Amino acid sequence: MRANSSYLAFGLVVASVGAWAANDGTPPEQLDGPAVAAGCARQFERAQRVDMESFRDYDAAAFRSIHHPDATTIFASGAVRYGIDAVMEALRSHFEDKEAVWAWTEKYRIVDGCRTAFILYETTYDIPSNGYHQRALTAVTYTFHHGKWLAVADSGTLLPN
Repeated sequence: MRANSSYLAFGLVVASVGAWAANDGTPPEQLDGPAVAAGCARQFERAQRVDMESFRDYDAAAFRSIHHPDATTIFASGAVRYGIDAVMEALRSHFEDKEAVWAWTEKYRIVDGCRTAFILYETTYDIPSNGYHQRALTAVTYTFHHGKWLAVADSGTLLPN
């Protein structure tokens, strides 16, 4: 009976580590809380960079991939779009025209382990060809969903130019 118990315990450990590793690819030696949190923070850093840079660089596919299917956007104008398809449609001219200049400065960040994260940016959006300039606070909330960080909500608040 003892030998069977040992094999059973070993099998459970292997199965649980295998299932966990398949989820996010982190090595088993990083199963402790601080290491997991550090890994999630690194993953989050990459994800938020993809979010901001894909918009700046007009990479619609990368921008879509970093958003949850049910993402909500509240534009600085007050317009709201629900779901990534509606958000992408609202931003279609940005990605197609490729003339706006997007810049951001991070003002505040909080990452709650492998659960949620929030960043507040001060942003500018300029279209040189027509003299358009917008300055805003942009708040983005992320969730850790099926092993990756996804933007679930963003909201813009106009600032005086």
